[in-house]
Amino acid sequence: MKRPKLKKASKRMTCHKRYKIQKKVREHHRKLRKEAKKRGRKKPRKDPGVPNSAPFKEALLREAELRKQQLEELKQQQKLERQKEQNKKRKLETDPDVELSNTEPESGQRKAKKAKTSKQSPKMLHCQELKKVIEASDVVLEVLDARDPLGCRCPQVEEAIIRGGQKKLVLVLNKSDLVPKENLENWLSYLKKELPTVVFKASTQLKDKRKRIKVKKKAAPSKSEACVGKEGLWKLLEGFQKTSGKAIHVGVIGFPNVGKSSVINSLKQEQICSVGVSMGLTRCMQLVPLDKQITIIDSPCFIVSPLNSAPALALRSPASIEEVKPLEAASAILSQADAQQVVLKFTVPVFTNSLEFFTSFAQRRGLHQKGGSPNVERAARVLWSEWTGAFLVYYCHPPASWTPPPHFNESIVTDMKWGFDLEELEKNNAHSIQAIKSPHLASSILFQSSGLTNGVIEEQDISEELPKQKKQKQEQEESYEDVKTDQGIVEEGDDESLDMSPAEEACEALPEKSQADKQSAPSFVLDKMTEEEDDAYDFSTDYV
Repeated sequence: MKRPKLKKASKRMTCHKRYKIQKKVREHHRKLRKEAKKRGRKKPRKDPGVPNSAPFKEALLREAELRKQQLEELKQQQKLERQKEQNKKRKLETDPDVELSNTEPESGQRKAKKAKTSKQSPKMLHCQELKKVIEASDVVLEVLDARDPLGCRCPQVEEAIIRGGQKKLVLVLNKSDLVPKENLENWLSYLKKELPTVVFKASTQLKDKRKRIKVKKKAAPSKSEACVGKEGLWKLLEGFQKTSGKAIHVGVIGFPNVGKSSVINSLKQEQICSVGVSMGLTRCMQLVPLDKQITIIDSPCFIVSPLNSAPALALRSPASIEEVKPLEAASAILSQADAQQVVLKFTVPVFTNSLEFFTSFAQRRGLHQKGGSPNVERAARVLWSEWTGAFLVYYCHPPASWTPPPHFNESIVTDMKWGFDLEELEKNNAHSIQAIKSPHLASSILFQSSGLTNGVIEEQDISEELPKQKKQKQEQEESYEDVKTDQGIVEEGDDESLDMSPAEEACEALPEKSQADKQSAPSFVLDKMTEEEDDAYDFSTDYV
C-alpha cells in the first residue's frame, strides 16, 4: 500500500543546502559592491549659496529665510485644516444633529451666501432664470412631449415671448418614437398652422465629455439610440441665422421631463447638459455654443399653476419643487387613460377603481410591505415615474377643429413664420417620420388630454397661488400662540407650578374641552363604584 502524500510540503532543508545559499548570496553582494566601486559614486551637488562678491547678499538671504518660514507655516495650516476636517467628520458620524461651533471664517461666508440664496424659493429662482433665457434668446424652442403636445404648451410663456418683440417661437415635438405614426402626422398638421414645428427624437446614449471611456470597437448606434430630426432643426436655425445676418442665441424652454437638455445634447453630440429620470434637474441657465454663429441656452422648467386640473399637475409639476403625493398623482393620471388598454399593457385584471389597480399592480411587480401586504404607495410611485418618463407608450388625439389661441393672431402667426424655410422643413419632417420606428396603435394607451397647462412667470404670483400651504401655516401659528398663552398662565402662578408634576402641567396645557372630558371621566368611574358598593353583600346584617 502506497503512503499517502502530505497536504503541504515541508519547508525544512539540510544545513549543507542552507549554508550554500547564504554563500552564494554573499558572493553576489560582493560582486555588486565591486562594480559600484569601479563606476564611482555620484555625490549630490551641494548648494554653493550666494557668493560674497554678489550685491545685496544679506537681502537675498533674508528673502530665502522668509520663503522657508512661509512654506513651513503653510504646511502647518494645511495640517491643522486636515485635523479639523477629520474631527468634524468623526463628530458628525457620532452625533449628526450636533452643530459644530468652531467653524472657519471661509466656511461661514459660504454658509451666509447659501442662506441668502435659500431664502428665495426654488420656484422664484426658476422664474428668474426663465425670464433671463427669454430676454437673451432670439429664437425660442418650446419642447413638447409628442404624447401630449397640447398639455406641454404654456400660454403665459408664449404670450411673454410675443410681448418680447422680434423673437421667434418654434415647436419641437420630442419623444416622437413613443407615438403611432398616424397620430404624429395629425399633430404635425395641427401645430404647423400656428408655428413652425419640428419632428424630433433625442438620442438616449451619448458620450460624456467629462468621463473618458476606452472602447475597442465603435458599435453602430441602434434605431432607438440614434437621433432623428437633428438635420432638420439645424438647417432651420442656420437658415434663420443667414436671413438675420448676425449671430443668434437659441433658448430651449418647456415643462419638466419633456427632454430639453437631451435635445441640446443630441444637437451638440455630447453629454454637456445633465440628463436624468428625476424631474427638474436643470436649475439655472447654461450657455452651449453649437457653432460660431449659433449659441444655445438651456433653461429650467416652467412652474405649473395650482389652478390646473389634477392630471396636468401630476404630469407637469417637478417632484424636486412641488410636494406631490404619488397616490393622488397616479390616480389622477389613471382616470384620464383608457382602462381596457391599461389592463392589456400592464397585464392586470379588470379594476373598478384606482386602489384595486394599484394593489394588483403591486402584486404583479412584486412590491410588498412587511407581512406580505401589497405596497400601494410604491406601486403608485412606479406608475407615476413610468408615465412621466421616456419609455411608456401613450397618445392623445388632436382637437377636431383648429381654433387659434387667444394670444395668437394671423399677423403674429405670419411674423413667427418669417425667416424660416418652411418647404425644406416639411421635407425634413417627412423624412424623419419615415426614419422613426413608431409603435403600433394596439400596443399604445389612449390618453385624454386636459388642454393647455397654465404656468407662473411672475414672482409675485407664486405666494398668492398657494392657498393650501397658507392655511397650514396659519393653523400652525395659531396652535403655537395658544401654547404660548398657556405657558404664560403657568408662569404667573409660580407656587402652583412648583408643586405640580410634569404630567399635570401637560394636562393644564391642553385645551379646555379636553380637560372637561378628562374631569368627567373619573366622576363617571366613581359613580359606577358607588353603585357596585350598594349592590355588594353586607356581612353585618343577617339575612333569613
